[in-house]
Amino acid sequence: MTAGRGGRVPRRRRRWYKTRRSRIPQRLALLLVLGGLGLLASRVHELWRMVEDYPARPMSAQARRVTIDIPRGTSLPGVLKMMVKAEVLSDEEAMYFKVFVLQRGAANRITAGPHTMSTSMTPIEILEELVRAPGAPEVRVTIPEGWNMVQVAKALSEAGFGAETVIAAKMRDAAFLASVGVSGPSLEGYLFPDTYRFDLKAGLDKALGRMVERHRDVFDDLYRRYRASAIANQKSLSWTRADLVTLASIVEKETGAARERPRIAGVFYNRLRFRSFKPKLLQTDPTIIYGCTVPLAKSKACQTFKGRIRRVHLRDRDNVYNTYRREGLPPGPIANPGKAALEAVMDPERHGFLYFVSRNDGTHAFSKTREAHEAYVDQYQR
Repeated sequence: MTAGRGGRVPRRRRRWYKTRRSRIPQRLALLLVLGGLGLLASRVHELWRMVEDYPARPMSAQARRVTIDIPRGTSLPGVLKMMVKAEVLSDEEAMYFKVFVLQRGAANRITAGPHTMSTSMTPIEILEELVRAPGAPEVRVTIPEGWNMVQVAKALSEAGFGAETVIAAKMRDAAFLASVGVSGPSLEGYLFPDTYRFDLKAGLDKALGRMVERHRDVFDDLYRRYRASAIANQKSLSWTRADLVTLASIVEKETGAARERPRIAGVFYNRLRFRSFKPKLLQTDPTIIYGCTVPLAKSKACQTFKGRIRRVHLRDRDNVYNTYRREGLPPGPIANPGKAALEAVMDPERHGFLYFVSRNDGTHAFSKTREAHEAYVDQYQR
């Protein structure tokens, strides 16, 4: 079709031509908007991941002590400026630290007065210093991954919180458990392994509450990150969140090799899920040891336990933590799992392994059949 007289485009074609011309900038604008939203989402995701891993990462490898005196009434931005000026934080670190403080709801809890910090401290340690009342007696307590509640009670006792028996009793006190939101018979499994700075004057309840809160923060962050996998694992076995913590405590005690934790978690899931695997026994030594050492009420066989598992302990049906005789999970956690173990049970490795045995070097040999497992046992243990 050609133009009409005088080079004019016919009316019908002119309308189509204008419509087409008007759509081009609209599409271009849409693409620009979508691109901008994509970049924004990427930046938000990057920032969120930074915040997730941020609390336990030291600010600097070099330790340099700095004291800043915060005037009364100083706002969070004012405190950040002081920290940047004192070179505790860089400008970029100040941005992440601000997000971290706001996420914790601690912007209004920063106290006035002198605060001494080290550039090698982690963000959570710096925040603990900022909210601490200057001059309050303070102790530093480190809880390693895999410690049970008796070991934690001993560490807190040595730090000055009282007798071990009193602390252990508090960890089992029903009213206190309810106050910190733990539904089990004790705080076992919920005393998150970390390095803490405690105010002795605040008392034992505050210290234990902090540890439980830290566990909850880490657990909830991981549950959001691996929500689909965690829920699928729970549904497949009709588990609660507490069951995930119990399995994580077993995984924590079975290996110190971080890369093996998801695989070992997968082995335990396979034992409970595979129809061909019967009976559903986890057969893990750390559960027997726990049942013979930590509970107040112990079986007759456990009363003969001297630090080494004997045949009588393997056959003991009265030890409710004996996973060689009782199917499924034990009654509750057997230790306090760290982040890697919790992550492993929420997002385990998918495989067909049903057995593993120690190589005596900190790692394990995995197998899918009983025959292959026995061969590894002969090779590494017998």
